[in-house]
Amino acid sequence: MRRGSYLFTSESVSEGHPDKVCDRVSDAILDAFLTQQSDSRVAVETLATTNRIVMAGEVRGPESLTKELMEEVARAAVKDIGYEQDGFHWRDMAVENYVHEQSADIAVGVDAKGNKDEGAGDQGIMFGYACNETDVHMPAPIYLAHAILKSLAEARHSGAEPHLGPDAKSQVTLEYQDSKPVRATSIVVSTQHDGAIDQDEVREIVRPHVVNVLPEGWMCPEDAFYVNPTGRFVTGGPDGDAGLTGRKIIVDTYGGAAPHGGGAFSGKDPTKVDRSAAYAARYLAKNVVGAGLADRCIIQLSYAIGVAKPLSVYVDTQGTGEVDEDKLSKVLQQIMDLSPRGIREHLGLNKPIYARTAAYGHFGRQPESDGGFSWERLDLVDALKSALS
Repeated sequence: MRRGSYLFTSESVSEGHPDKVCDRVSDAILDAFLTQQSDSRVAVETLATTNRIVMAGEVRGPESLTKELMEEVARAAVKDIGYEQDGFHWRDMAVENYVHEQSADIAVGVDAKGNKDEGAGDQGIMFGYACNETDVHMPAPIYLAHAILKSLAEARHSGAEPHLGPDAKSQVTLEYQDSKPVRATSIVVSTQHDGAIDQDEVREIVRPHVVNVLPEGWMCPEDAFYVNPTGRFVTGGPDGDAGLTGRKIIVDTYGGAAPHGGGAFSGKDPTKVDRSAAYAARYLAKNVVGAGLADRCIIQLSYAIGVAKPLSVYVDTQGTGEVDEDKLSKVLQQIMDLSPRGIREHLGLNKPIYARTAAYGHFGRQPESDGGFSWERLDLVDALKSALS
């Protein structure tokens, strides 16, 4: 059981954060492969530093997607984020590409053949979580931290806030009473800016984006509203700090409000259960909460490389459940095939839908008409209620 009253904090980082630049490039490469061949196998990692991008990893897909085309994809991703700075510019940066063909040993274990179904692309544990703190069944601190940065990014891209740069971070601390969030006790926002404005001006640019995102009456005290606490944030992005794919896994998921299995998402095709099974676990947990079967739900899945079926399906409703958790686990496995193939087909994951996930969270987003964020659908609610009635 959770404590009734407490403070809880989550952070987010913007699309221009060095690690998120790398996530975006890795996922843009994945999308490029899936656009040309839906069953491509991709595991691409990216490093970013001053005016340089380095890509490495393994792929199996169309030969037409050459290293030259991958470089174009990387430059386009950085341009879209908005980097045109002396120390990091989409046009001027060096791009090194060490991506090579996938190991045949992995293919033997993962590919379907004869009577053998497609196996998991790796071993591991994956967690999904949902709660009733927000309309999208996400923990409120991470949901609000994302929303603040997304609002700032939209203003930057539209030209409404021309003094802001792409790199930014947020942190939201909420007070909980009787396990429900009631107000913010502190807000931290650090955002890159040009040298023409000072800290006080940045603070007033940021303020409405925080106030408009928070529920009415939730704004923290003025002395707990921290904007660019160091006083200056002109040099940012990969010029200010190196970035790597997969270093923001808590930002990508639940802001620390739920366990994490340790596997990152970006740059991985959906045969990699680090990604697809984490999406499936979120999908199931969200539908459990959406069906009114629990106020909070954690689901853990585990897999072995080359093995199709999950080794375990664990459900924990943290004392808020309306049904037996063992029974719920069995029902979830009945209404959804949790093999890698089953997850891919049920959620339609072999599509170029991943670059958009690289910033502002993989969860708590709206399902899109082209299949993006399909794991956020609430289309199992009726099946769950029927099976448990």
